[in-house]
Amino acid sequence: MLAIDNLVKTFEADRKTRKQAKAARANGDNTEPARVFAVHNVSFEVKQGEMFTLLGPSGCGKTTTLRSIAGLEKPDSGRISVGERVLFEAAEAKSAVNMPANERGLGMVFQSYAIWPHMSVFDNVGFPLQVRKRSERPSKAEIADSVGRVLEVMELGHLADRQATKLSGGQQQRLALARAIVTQPSLLLLDEPLSNLDAKLRDSLRFELKRLQKDLGITSIYVTHDQVEALALSSHIAVMREGKVVQLGKPRDIYTNPNSRFVAEFIGTSNFLKGIVAGNDGECVTVDTSEGRLRVRSSSAVPVGSEAIVSIRPEAVEIGLIGAGGTVPNEWTGEVITRAFLGDSVDHVVKVGAAKVRNRSNPTVSIAPGTKVYLRMDPDKLSLVPVG
Repeated sequence: MLAIDNLVKTFEADRKTRKQAKAARANGDNTEPARVFAVHNVSFEVKQGEMFTLLGPSGCGKTTTLRSIAGLEKPDSGRISVGERVLFEAAEAKSAVNMPANERGLGMVFQSYAIWPHMSVFDNVGFPLQVRKRSERPSKAEIADSVGRVLEVMELGHLADRQATKLSGGQQQRLALARAIVTQPSLLLLDEPLSNLDAKLRDSLRFELKRLQKDLGITSIYVTHDQVEALALSSHIAVMREGKVVQLGKPRDIYTNPNSRFVAEFIGTSNFLKGIVAGNDGECVTVDTSEGRLRVRSSSAVPVGSEAIVSIRPEAVEIGLIGAGGTVPNEWTGEVITRAFLGDSVDHVVKVGAAKVRNRSNPTVSIAPGTKVYLRMDPDKLSLVPVG
């Protein structure tokens, strides 16, 4: 449905560099100033009806990618297409394509909502239909019908006549979404739409947004730095770092099998233990660490004797007061040094040799600091990540 091919977008390095370049040009020096990559050869495809998320820290290029799709940024090179329509393509001057943003037919919800304060709820939603070309503009009756249906879907029908600024934060977010989908766009772009809401409201609207997207069947691109949002909402996730996609896949696959330490740390919390590969039978890799031996279910062709890092999610660490007597793999002993009650779980930090291993347990499990405990780690729930 949406195809991004080798997208590149650069900017001049910083304000000082821009000033220096401007001064140099004034003196007849046309040397190109240093540039940095905001987006560096990014490629991915989004299928019809998917919720595809661009996830990464600030400055990783996710919003620039989204704005390039919307037509708000002009890439340096690459190709963007939706279905059979080419929205952007860098080519020879005569064949290059850069469709204006207002002709792309896409819906967009901004982080700030961008609601018109002088308009009512009804007029905010109806505005995109009212400003269409005269030949494409629906009649007043058709606009009223379309707006009414969208407002009912967003549970804002009873607020149609209210001034937009007199809505709550959650209602304004739904209003911005209603305005974006009233035109029935082929693609919906969402730029961190929940980031301005408090934690509880963000949590409830996250599920509401997922329900609406699924019910309406709108193909969507969602930008966020919040890994919980990405895991909860997405069909597929592209994790970005320094302008590049470093891992692409389904939420569960990325969470359970991160391909790098960066991904493992950014999506959730992990324990990282370095060691040397002591064995590899094609199904399990045995890693000797300074704290003990670990078996990891993996078909990776990791050679014996090489360095390895084992990534262990806190919820993959079982904690108990009684050991299994060596009858199960990956059982270690240690001492609880601290614990934290998190409401829906309890985190324990256990000292094992020189390492500190974090466990996340059911809230009914709470073990006092200073207690000797046994840790068990299922080989199927551990993963290997590259040392680099």
